[in-house]
Amino acid sequence: MSQEKSANSLAPERSTPDGSVRLYAGDCREILAGLVEARKHAVDLVFADPPFNWSRAYDRWETTGAKQAGGRAVRDSAGGYDTWDDAIPREDYLAFTHQWISACVNALRPGGSLWINIPDDTAAEIVVYVKNTLKLPLVNWCIWHYRFGQNRASAFINSKVHALHFVKPGGLAMWRPERILEPSDRATTYFDPRTLSKKDGMPAGMRLPMDVWYGQFWGRVQGNNKERRPGHDNQLPEAYLERVILACSDEDQLVLDPFLGSGTTGTVAQSYNRRFIGCEFSRANLLSAYQRITEIGMIDKGKALGQSTAIFKERSASEGAKARTRVTPVAIESEADAPASPPASLTPPRPRKAPKPNATKPTTRRPRMP
Repeated sequence: MSQEKSANSLAPERSTPDGSVRLYAGDCREILAGLVEARKHAVDLVFADPPFNWSRAYDRWETTGAKQAGGRAVRDSAGGYDTWDDAIPREDYLAFTHQWISACVNALRPGGSLWINIPDDTAAEIVVYVKNTLKLPLVNWCIWHYRFGQNRASAFINSKVHALHFVKPGGLAMWRPERILEPSDRATTYFDPRTLSKKDGMPAGMRLPMDVWYGQFWGRVQGNNKERRPGHDNQLPEAYLERVILACSDEDQLVLDPFLGSGTTGTVAQSYNRRFIGCEFSRANLLSAYQRITEIGMIDKGKALGQSTAIFKERSASEGAKARTRVTPVAIESEADAPASPPASLTPPRPRKAPKPNATKPTTRRPRMP
């Protein structure tokens, strides 16, 4: 079946009454070519988790989610399947990749952010294309690390995906790190008082997350995970999109996802009061995502924020030292909750005693011999 699927018109397949969420069914390349916001370069943030060309049945739920409650009902209400060919020749896949990325970059405002979630086999090609051809600088090359990668014996088990962050030149980039800070290892593990007198502009005891992302709420969404949606076996955790959206957009700004899938991006964007546009080839997936965005919302909102990612056990220290450097996570429900100054839970360090004056007698040095 041809990948070209007409969007018929630019009327959204689903939209909230206030228009803050609009979902379009069809090929994102065609939709973005006619979308008013894209032609005006008015999108603030794009997050894309494209097909990997791994022969996955993204919208063939009989082998994945039809056995889950609700999966078959949503599929049937959509009038069947819309099949995306996820096993096209490599040259065609790269051409498709260049096309959708170019369309997304065109839609961005100057200074807008583009995030792409992509595996090893295409990450390098995307970086080269975006940097060399589209001339967007690479700001962050992060790794989403998860447990339970697919088992294999021919190579190390793959347990990561690349999170590539580019910014379109020509405007002010949005970067709000204070919303996504985590406790420093110096505070949680080593109880080092120097973390209370930081000079990097971050609150005492806190730091930006490292560029390898992992933790309690960062695993693959599978099994009995509460975030899991019926009919979807390829779903990103809310924590991932929460970090991206809070750091790279403000309330009421416009977020675009060209590959809507299970609707994680839209769900997080709506929860944090962003406007959202989503494109999805499969109408069945679109209807499921709309239900999630408008009726269910985030399951684990804010739970991953402010959590320590330290992997070593606490070093031995006195209770006083631990108390002085202890950091209490701050829950962020809205932008106003992001700490702009050190959290009140941080105990300031005790003042140091002034050093005693040096009472030793000065020494005289013997002159060097010529």
